[in-house]
This record gives sequence, structure tokens and C-alpha cells, in this order.
Amino acid sequence: MTPARPDIDVRPITEAEIPDWTRALNTGFLRSPEVSAEEVADRGTYIVPSRTLGAFDAGRCVATFRSFEQELTAVGGTPVAADAISNVTVTSTHRRRGLLTRMMAHDLAAAKERGDVVATLIAAEYPIYGRYGFGPATWTTEWTIDVPRAGLDPRWSGPEDGGRIDLVDGDEVRKLGPELHERLRRAQPGAIDRSERWWQVSTGARRLDRESWTEPFYAVYRAADGTVEGLSAYVCDGTWSDAKQPLNTATVKGLVAVTPAAERALWLHVCSIDWVVKVRSGRRAPDDLLPLVLPNPRAASITTQADWLWVRILDVVRALEARTYEGTGALVLEVADRAGGGRGGGAPPPPPPTAAFRYLVIAAGPVTH
Repeated sequence: MTPARPDIDVRPITEAEIPDWTRALNTGFLRSPEVSAEEVADRGTYIVPSRTLGAFDAGRCVATFRSFEQELTAVGGTPVAADAISNVTVTSTHRRRGLLTRMMAHDLAAAKERGDVVATLIAAEYPIYGRYGFGPATWTTEWTIDVPRAGLDPRWSGPEDGGRIDLVDGDEVRKLGPELHERLRRAQPGAIDRSERWWQVSTGARRLDRESWTEPFYAVYRAADGTVEGLSAYVCDGTWSDAKQPLNTATVKGLVAVTPAAERALWLHVCSIDWVVKVRSGRRAPDDLLPLVLPNPRAASITTQADWLWVRILDVVRALEARTYEGTGALVLEVADRAGGGRGGGAPPPPPPTAAFRYLVIAAGPVTH
């Protein structure tokens, strides 16, 4: 590692530094370093300067780091406060100088001071974050469905359970989606909340000129009593063979369902669209029901299997107390935390020698969700 440069200033940015910080961010993610006034204005609407860190060398931003408020659902359905980390970059000219370590220590110390139970992130590269106490907590799987081999009834035209599927627009999704997602995440361990801005960006209500946008098709599943139980978004390409045969692919951008009936109906809908011969599932849980919806599950082949959400426990006691179980019992855990940040109270410093401590965990049921 290159010796640390104490003259490189690591600190929260000011609003006036958002353009320089954004330029460093774009450089780190291999996007054009050009920064428009529109992009700066957009970032100013959602970043919190006190939680947005930069490393400055002679006044120039050379590393970026941002965190924001999040809720993570624990086993049993209890939400816990999380410090969600994003926008982490170190410019290639300033690697291996301890800048990420300094930014991470600053952010995790602030997170513990706020009382956050865990920190979360999605790792672009696997080897980076283990040394800061993070590990993969959820995994993602993507399937590609060969529709002609799936064994589906080509005459399928809608749910057989009395429900219905309606195509809606982005405005309707922004009305129905947040409440539906809340119902799902309260019952799904590992799920996180979604902000109003997330829904705006995901439905094209908020976009930047540098970002391409294709309006998806949105399908809503309503049960027989009219209750909204599922929602999907998908886009289709325009591929045809030389013999004038349609070979279109439908790519699912997102599918949320709170009942098996809704999930099944939404998958059958996208697999029954005329001209579509291939369906890409988008990111799903490894134990997703999708293959079992098909008469021939082998028609769904796994194309991606990878880690997704990484978690670092900041307060072991509160993290374990948030979990609920179906039975009762006692379990003693010995926890080793190189950064010394797992017991609650105090801030995690840069990695010292391993700190070990024990907890007696009393599991009391039943599960409350």
C-alpha cells in the first residue's frame, strides 16, 4: 500500500462541492466525467451533505462515499435501522492510500452514534468489503425462460382464480406500488424499504438526459375482491428472424407479489404475450417460485447466480433481539469483530487486534408476523 497522505482531507462535502464530487463519482464508475447542471441539481434533492464524504487532494475530489437512511427486515418481520452505503469510489490515481478505510470508519462511527443496527451495501467487487466486517447476506438469481419449451397453454388469457390482470401506466404504479411493497417487505426477511424517489426513478417520472429510458409495460394483478396483490414491469425488444418470425424477448424489470396466486398469474401473463419466445426474469431470490410455475421447470435456466445485499452488524445485541423464532431456547454466541464495533455504544475505529466477546441469546416465540 502507498503510504497514507495526511494532507488528503477526508470529510463531509458542502453543497458547493457537489459538482466536483459528482465528477469524481462518474470517473470512478467509468461514466463520462462531464457533469451537467441538471445532474448537480438532481443530486442536491436527495443527498445529505453530512452523510456524503469526499477525499480532497489539493482541493480536488479523488474519492467518494455516501450513505442514507434505510430499514432492513429481520427474520420474523421486525424492521431495523440500517446505514445504507452507496456511491463508493476511489480515483485510480489515488488507490491504496487508505482513503476508503478512512471514509468507512467515519461513516460507521456516525451510524453507531445514530443508533443504526446494521450497515448495508451492494458490492460491485467481492474482495473489497470483507475487511470492514461486511459479508453477503442475500443472494440473487436470474433465469431465462425458453417459452416454447415451457409447456404453457398458448390459449392462456388470464387468471383462473377470479382475479384479473390490468395494464396500467406509471402514474398508477406510483399510487399502488409503495403500499404493495410495504406489505411484501414486512413479511420478507432481507427486504428493504423503497423511497418516493426510488418509485419516481423506476417509473421514469424523474430522469436525467444522460440516462436512456424505455417506458415499460406495467401489469397489476387484482384478486377477485379487487385487492391489489401483485405488480410487474417489463420491456420487450423487437427481434425478428430472417424468415419473418417473431423472436422477441421480454425482460422483467421488477415483479412484486404478496400471494402465490398473484406471482403465478404475473409470470404466466408475461410468458403468454404474443411474439415473446424468451423471458428474462430480472433479479429474483434463489428460492423464487418461477421455475415451479412452468409445466416444464427446465425451460427456466439460471443465467446469473451472485451475492446481492451485504450486511455489517453494528449492534449485535439489538440485531439478535430483533429476530423472532417459532420456538424457545438458549444459544451462546462468541463474536469476533476486528473493528471492535459489534457490541453497541462507541464508534468502530480502523481495524485493531481482534476483539472477542460473548452473548447469551434467549429465543422466544412464536413468530409475530
